[in-house]
Amino acid sequence: MQDIRNERDNQTQQDAVDIDKLLEEVDHESRFRKYAGPMAMVITVIAIAMSVFQLYTAGFGLLESIKQRSIHLFFLTVLVFLLYPSGRKTSGRKMPTVFDFLFMILGAVPPLYLFFRIDQINLGGGLLDTADYAIGAIGIIVLFEAARRVLGMGLTTIAFVFLIYILFGHYIPGTFGHREFSLERIIEHLYFTPEGIFGIPLGVSATYIFLFVLFGAVLNATKMTQFINDFALSLAGGTPGGPAKVAVIASGFMGMITGSSVANAASIGSFTIPLMKKYGYRPHFAGAVEAVASTGGQIMPPIMGAAAFIMAEFLNIPYSRVMMAAIIPAFLYYFACWVIIHLEAKKNGLKGLSRNELPNLKKVIVDGGHLIIPVVILVYLLVSGVTPLYAAVWGIFSAVIISFLRKRTAIGLKGILNALEMGARGAISVGIACAIVGVVIGSISLSSLGLVVGNSIISLGGNSLILTMFLTMITCLVMGMGVPTTPMYIIVATVAAPILSHNFNVIPLAAHMFVFYYGALAEITPPVALAAFTAAGIARAKPFNVALTACRLALAGFIIPYFYVYNPILLLEGHNYLEMIWAALTATLGVVCLSVGLQNWMFGKTNLIQRIAMFVAAILLITPGLTTDIMGGILLIAVVVWQKMSQKTNNNLPNNSQMAQ
Repeated sequence: MQDIRNERDNQTQQDAVDIDKLLEEVDHESRFRKYAGPMAMVITVIAIAMSVFQLYTAGFGLLESIKQRSIHLFFLTVLVFLLYPSGRKTSGRKMPTVFDFLFMILGAVPPLYLFFRIDQINLGGGLLDTADYAIGAIGIIVLFEAARRVLGMGLTTIAFVFLIYILFGHYIPGTFGHREFSLERIIEHLYFTPEGIFGIPLGVSATYIFLFVLFGAVLNATKMTQFINDFALSLAGGTPGGPAKVAVIASGFMGMITGSSVANAASIGSFTIPLMKKYGYRPHFAGAVEAVASTGGQIMPPIMGAAAFIMAEFLNIPYSRVMMAAIIPAFLYYFACWVIIHLEAKKNGLKGLSRNELPNLKKVIVDGGHLIIPVVILVYLLVSGVTPLYAAVWGIFSAVIISFLRKRTAIGLKGILNALEMGARGAISVGIACAIVGVVIGSISLSSLGLVVGNSIISLGGNSLILTMFLTMITCLVMGMGVPTTPMYIIVATVAAPILSHNFNVIPLAAHMFVFYYGALAEITPPVALAAFTAAGIARAKPFNVALTACRLALAGFIIPYFYVYNPILLLEGHNYLEMIWAALTATLGVVCLSVGLQNWMFGKTNLIQRIAMFVAAILLITPGLTTDIMGGILLIAVVVWQKMSQKTNNNLPNNSQMAQ
């Protein structure tokens, strides 16, 4: 055990700088300046002040919605222009440029102005003056620059296209044209109403999302990652394909406390990928396993991707309902990964680690098991019906207190301050994304573009649910190539989810989960697959090969959303618990059949008939209905018996040496 821990620590020390550089190349959000001296202290103070503001308002009462969001955006804007350079040429500078400071001031003034002016605007019946329009225009322009620096050109370009559309769309003939809007009307709608930049997405970022990011930062400060790695290693490291199964378990647990697939792949992958390579896994396969496992973190409760919190607000349901709905889909996703990996290991004779290389499970739990308590408290509070805000605050404070149960995990004052800083920095990208996507939402609501696009999708789908779902899936995956999951979900859900709900009677939660799920899977879908590319860099494999292999491993996961649209009981809809258990069981067996068919292996290699039978059985078991379940079960049993009989026959055959004698 000590040898492998030392090896892991050495590996971490050797790869830390490389991983930082890798993240800068792969993930636009990681291209921030690394300051030292007074400037680093300035950043720290601002970031801690932001976290303290968020904690204070969460604990003692939120401000009026627009005011809460404006202060949130104020902090985000200041941090963006101090941390993120305008381009690669200025990224190495030790101090911000004059233009950085100029943009920082121009970006900070509009939200502060709105904070102090909004009451007067409301008392005046919403009437704006010339100064309001000028400040609003500056705020919109500077927000685009902030989004470009943090998120890159993908989402920024999409938002710009929507802005151009709302400005000049009245020149477009036919269905996609709209009536003319004055510049003043556009500025008012985008900057001074809750239907634009300061809408629901930024509101969720300014409350729930920030606190859950901070909760993850506090847990990370308690050495939670090391506990997760040791726990996964002790639990599955000795089984066939153990190193890969360790990646699945560790990334799954990490996904419970962080919703970022790239961060998950970097933190867990720096340990699991070298371990997989050492024990015989090909580099591209090792990278793919980690990418797939890390991507599932966005759909893994209790802390899912940021889009899940926005989903709850869109649907006006408690976040706990979204969290509960994700349990079976997340289990099926990770179970499919596990089965695929197990079959790959059996097929290629990949063994696990020896007993003396594994940590002692009991010791791991004694040393770090207490770190799970804050997560348990969080889940209990969420399920009990309290607000996510209240649950997150208690989760944060309990994590700090419980860390002191062991000297090794105690974070101390320095650790607390570092967690406060990292929490604020970790919330920058999602906060700016939520703000800039407000331009898209505002443009859609002002122009009624959503209805036009919706009717076009229905027309293309030919009033077919399956075809409409397929078109929605493709839209999510294509948009996900250049847009993070959260804004992608917001944009597509605004247009496509109502179509699935209103025109095809899909329950709203299933429709929104469908969009959210494929937004997450875009992280492993080529040609742009951030989680796969991050894992590829650690594995030293070709990124495209890793992404393609990841798609193959996650193929069962790509089909799961169709399951719960047709059978919403998989989202725990209804009150018949026996039906829920039965649906989960048959879906699990369906995933096994699909995995066997994909891997062409059960207890041994499957022949063509057995493989086809497994695919058919998977479809039957996944399709709702007792008859199809029985037929699928019969097919599965038949192939199992056939495989076992073939295995027994092969074992009874004389080997070559016996025949020679």
